[in-house]
Amino acid sequence: MPAEPIDLTRPRRIHVVGIGGAGMSGLARVLVALGHTVTGSDLASSAVASSLGSVGVTVAVGHDASHVDGADLVTASPAVPPDNVECQAAVARGITLASRADMLAAVTSLRSTLAVTGTHGKTTTSSMLALVLAVADRSPSWLLGADVAGLGANAHLGEGDELVLEADESYGAFAQLAPTLVAVTNVEADHLDHYGSLEALRDAFGALMARSTTRIVNADDPGAASLGDEVGALRVGRASTDDFSISGVVLERSTSRFTLTHAGGVLELRVGAPGHHNVSNAALAAAVALTRGVAPDHVVDALGRFAGVPRRFEFRGDVLGATVVDDYAHLPAEVAATVSAARAGGWPRIVAVFQPHRYTRTAAVSGGFAGAFDGVDILVVTDVYAAGEPPIPGVTGRLVADAVAAAPDAPQVRYVKDRSDVAGEVAALLAPGDLLLTMGAGDLTTLADELREAGR
Repeated sequence: MPAEPIDLTRPRRIHVVGIGGAGMSGLARVLVALGHTVTGSDLASSAVASSLGSVGVTVAVGHDASHVDGADLVTASPAVPPDNVECQAAVARGITLASRADMLAAVTSLRSTLAVTGTHGKTTTSSMLALVLAVADRSPSWLLGADVAGLGANAHLGEGDELVLEADESYGAFAQLAPTLVAVTNVEADHLDHYGSLEALRDAFGALMARSTTRIVNADDPGAASLGDEVGALRVGRASTDDFSISGVVLERSTSRFTLTHAGGVLELRVGAPGHHNVSNAALAAAVALTRGVAPDHVVDALGRFAGVPRRFEFRGDVLGATVVDDYAHLPAEVAATVSAARAGGWPRIVAVFQPHRYTRTAAVSGGFAGAFDGVDILVVTDVYAAGEPPIPGVTGRLVADAVAAAPDAPQVRYVKDRSDVAGEVAALLAPGDLLLTMGAGDLTTLADELREAGR
């Protein structure tokens, strides 16, 4: 950690290790907009890394000590190991090596930061909020986990004072933030390889809330609600006593409608995202905007324009007569919410494919998937997507498959160990009119294309 806070008010040359990830690529865009010269490197080429060339970032494929030559500051993704050759070269040469947490603290010190945090729902909620502020002509800045229709790139530096930040809890990335406002979507067990326990994770969220001036929570989530009660946060939920009360929910195949009642009046809202979880996300984003003084008409208009986030109930066309929807859901509660949204769409049959993510996560939460797939007709479970982790003996996708199969009202469950066999297995299961629902944070997003290719 640097001896003193990072100063981003004067131009510097900054090198970003692991620049291809959503978080670091967004940070790189903001650094360029602040007037810094930015270079970067990543293990492999990617569309995200290549897109940075349009804003003047030079990206090298592979890691080499020479990449830090001339840098005033080096920062690295939390996923980059400490023994990375570029990080070691920075230390050896006396170049400041800053963590993502250090850099986020520096960026957020320049704006009134509206941080959206929680175990899941962050990207969607923060994207909705950024769109509302943009439609309201507040010229906000944002640093999000994905590109968003209507906003463009996942990061932008506006002329206004407000910065919408997706505050990620992984690896303690939000540990140094002191946002003006924090909105909490939910608090559930995740990243326990870093925090060690749910209580420690909960304490981290609580500390972030304690460092903020205004707190708003999703009161329908027990974890977020309990933290909110401890600090007197504003509540957004389905209880009539909540500060922002949700009622009249109508779910459709690709949209949701609901009424939001608060002390200032009543809003009739429609959002281009299905499911009860997206009603909660939209209500939380609306509550933040209204608390910040955004006119209700702008909130209604902006949420009506919202067209979703990549890999969040994303329609991927038709394959073999089935509609394909792809979703990033990789935790039990996320899966249950996505399945619920799918059921509201009215498809006669749902064939789901789930790819567990990380060995440590699978070991910690596999039992929680029992019941998460209720409403699915057939479930195919793949082996674990490693995401760079070494295997753990006995931890495979079968842990998830067995947990689901043992639950009451379980769907038909098939475990397909080899990723290369998944397309063939799924193709044999699909029938015209089905919904094919792919879920996971790994490479399963390519399954629709694999099926199309195989069907030619």
